[in-house]
Amino acid sequence: MTMTETPYGFWPSDWTAEQAASSSRDFAELRAGHGGLFWIQFDPTDGRCTLWYWLGGTASCITPGEFSLRSRVYEYGGGAFCLTQDGVVFVNERDQQIYRQSLSDVWASPPVVITSRNESRFGDLQFDRRRNAVIAVEETQGQGRVEHRLVSIQVHDGQRSVLAEGADFYASPALDTAGEHLAWIQWQRPEQPWTETTLWLAEYQSDGQLGGVRCLAGESGGESLQQPRFAEDGSLYCLSDFDGWWQPWRAKGDALVPMAGRFADRRFDHAPAPWQLGTISYLPIDEGGLLLTRMVDGYALLVEQDADGKERQLAKEYSRCRQLAADAHRYYCIGSSPTQAPAVLAIERSSGTMDVLAGGEQLLSVDQVSRPQPFAFPGGQGEVAHAFFYPPVNPRHLGPPNTKPPLVVFMHGGPTSASYPVFDPRIQYWTQRGFAVADINYRGSSGFGRAYRHRLRFQWGVVDVEDAVAAVQSLAARGLIDDTRTFIRGSSAGGYSALCALAAGSGFTGGASLYGVSDPLALRRVTHKFEADYLDWLIGDPEADADCFRERAPLHNAASIKVPVIFFQGGRDAVVLPEQTESMVDALVEQGVEVEYRLYPEERHGFRNAANLADALEKECAFYQRLLA
Repeated sequence: MTMTETPYGFWPSDWTAEQAASSSRDFAELRAGHGGLFWIQFDPTDGRCTLWYWLGGTASCITPGEFSLRSRVYEYGGGAFCLTQDGVVFVNERDQQIYRQSLSDVWASPPVVITSRNESRFGDLQFDRRRNAVIAVEETQGQGRVEHRLVSIQVHDGQRSVLAEGADFYASPALDTAGEHLAWIQWQRPEQPWTETTLWLAEYQSDGQLGGVRCLAGESGGESLQQPRFAEDGSLYCLSDFDGWWQPWRAKGDALVPMAGRFADRRFDHAPAPWQLGTISYLPIDEGGLLLTRMVDGYALLVEQDADGKERQLAKEYSRCRQLAADAHRYYCIGSSPTQAPAVLAIERSSGTMDVLAGGEQLLSVDQVSRPQPFAFPGGQGEVAHAFFYPPVNPRHLGPPNTKPPLVVFMHGGPTSASYPVFDPRIQYWTQRGFAVADINYRGSSGFGRAYRHRLRFQWGVVDVEDAVAAVQSLAARGLIDDTRTFIRGSSAGGYSALCALAAGSGFTGGASLYGVSDPLALRRVTHKFEADYLDWLIGDPEADADCFRERAPLHNAASIKVPVIFFQGGRDAVVLPEQTESMVDALVEQGVEVEYRLYPEERHGFRNAANLADALEKECAFYQRLLA
């Protein structure tokens, strides 16, 4: 194929914004049972989350058109369905109530609502087979208060009983196979689930209530616990970062202890930060073995470990494996690779042979795909930060001699989240057009241990900005990009980091904020309970450190932003309210800065509609191209 010499950033491509947006289909929450496998599938073309059932080699959608599975507990949701004796129960997105659905004839018998608590939301559903009930995290809003508790709800009549309450937050209820013991995670404000939590255990009494309630781990603080799991033999496991990494520990008596030598020399996280409920990143398997997701240099690998610590890596073609499930013959996970769309995978336990049950499409030919290149670079204070670099790739075009590509720096949200080296159709939209992309796992990202994750404490808007600038410098020193033509963009917390970098005069040509934080103090006043104290951890006490809040607020540093910025906002965003973004837009306009603003009235925090995703992508690209022209 003949290559045409075309300026970087202006390469024509058949990979349209509409294709990139509509190709963002994804999967969540695998559950094995009823002879097959269930999963949630999100389709951006209609914005719905539907339940799919794979049985006998065929997968089919079993969610009627008027339903969508999505919990909004803690705003980020998760754990939106579980399997019952004869079907499923799920949280319906529209009313946040729990419905039961029979599998005997899914179309003849529509889902039936089993809760009618309009003031409540539900999530993290777990089935209690012994009592034919659903255990759930309940979020109740009313009279200016938001309360959380663990509840049990009878499947057939919706009768509700409270299992645990009094703590600020609950997560991960887990039953042993006999239905006699319940374990869960809880934590108190001002902590987050990735800073300090506690593990609790109780026994069911004859009246269905819990007795013998005790804390097994975390009471002394300084430890984040997540995902308690019971093995078939009744052993209780839980992930703890007491030693600096989220690794499996096992209950012994009324304490949680490390698993003698099995992880001593394997210092890796085995879970991401628990932003959502219902995450399953490890499973106890036969005879003391474990199926694990292991985070290595930004990759999330799938590993089987036997009771002696001997390991076998599975699904080696995939750079990120998540949401594990298992039955007697297979392991299941959602796998993402650098070159293909996410896939639901089935892996034979004996041979390791792998089948794709859904997804995994080759959306771009291999020669069209820009592959992530991991690189580490020196950040501030002599520390090391991490990122993935995507060079521009388009087999029909090359840049003019003696020129380098412009760079788009991606700052992930959270900010205690992470970027992964997977096929992202929107990143490919940029690389197809002759842009390079740097996806930054700045200090504070999860997947690199507790110390790395906690580098953002009181340093948000500082170390993340330092790392973004250092990444540009590192790539320029390697001759990979033109450091005079760089852009920075991010969503939510990533938008805040991008705006902070622009306010710091870091040399970027322009930037984009997608529902990004511009005034942390204003956000703190209106944000939801789950994150109500997060900003105190990230920046400081709003009264004692009021000057710090002001210094770190892009809104109050609008005069320092001298380069053009484009903003995107959802009209129904409950995390970053439209008024916050519009105040930032107005402040820049007053300074004479070139600004564009796009409001999508029906979007929430995180755009879901394919048409809106495509529009935002096109508008952002056109904005940068004008600045390059």
